[in-house]
Amino acid sequence: MEPIHIAIIGAGRIGRVHAENLATRIPGANLVAVSDVIMSAAVKLSKDYRVPAVYQDYRRIMEDPAIEAVVICSSTDTHAQMIEAAAAAGKHIFCEKPIALDLEQIDRALAAVERAGVRLQVGFQRRFDPSFQRARAVIAAGQIGAPHILRITSRDPQPPPLEYVRVCGGLFLDMTIHDFDMARFLMGSEVEEVYAACGVMVDPAIGEAGDVDTAVVLLRFENGALGTIDNSRRAVYGYDQRVEVFGSQGMVTVSNRAPDAAVISDAHGIHEPLPQFFFVERYADAYVAEMQAFIACIQKDTPPPVTGRDGRIPVVMGYAARLSYEEHRPVRLSEVEVNVKRKT
Repeated sequence: MEPIHIAIIGAGRIGRVHAENLATRIPGANLVAVSDVIMSAAVKLSKDYRVPAVYQDYRRIMEDPAIEAVVICSSTDTHAQMIEAAAAAGKHIFCEKPIALDLEQIDRALAAVERAGVRLQVGFQRRFDPSFQRARAVIAAGQIGAPHILRITSRDPQPPPLEYVRVCGGLFLDMTIHDFDMARFLMGSEVEEVYAACGVMVDPAIGEAGDVDTAVVLLRFENGALGTIDNSRRAVYGYDQRVEVFGSQGMVTVSNRAPDAAVISDAHGIHEPLPQFFFVERYADAYVAEMQAFIACIQKDTPPPVTGRDGRIPVVMGYAARLSYEEHRPVRLSEVEVNVKRKT
């Protein structure tokens, strides 16, 4: 198959991850352009990965008919408008989560994609982690019977800068959103109700910025199963990513990944490495796999494995969790949808 000519919008940390993978690890991709409002970042990325075209204005990418697809890695508040622009230009789209922080904006962007008939894949890379994929396959095959209880632990090694906290949409739409998606992915059932209990236990400044840094969320699935997600913005021992699904006939678990598997036993105890430090290291293989899947869906003209709907539902869950925290009660996702309809 002919390689897909692709461009990256946003040359920050995640943009560089995708650029390296597209330029060096994915034969089906031809990375031809990059744009960033900070021109120096775009220039550096282009030099590091030999990207021929560099722009400050992303619209230059949209105007180039030779570019078949875009990877949107810019700030969240730009995602929806760029999706609409790319769709109007007939380009396939990979967009980092979330599509937007506003559900009406998300719906407009998804409608634009539908009208244009282009592919849209949302960046939930954890679905492509081999361990989580294996867990999903075990559950789907019925090897643990009917799933009863899901437990997700997701803790960052350190909180983000306060400047980021103020614009990211809050813990639920920035961090827990990945866990909301993983809950749907693993259980194969939609969540109908959430209850969230939260606190500010890591940094008082996060609370002063209007957010929380510690949360436990209870999920009730449509199939009757229950789930819990626990989040913290700081785990001093590293990036803590664990999953357990308990069913009527057994259980499947996914543990943390360490830099090596050596365990040292001596007179003082048993010692093993700390988990990998953060998401770039932990999900390095998953980032490659998700981009391979995006390129493949374009080449084979098949639906993307993570759709716009998959990108929208965790945002609904995030709003439900925030409302639950604010009103100290369980919130059904249908409540959020009703509020969206009232606005429109």
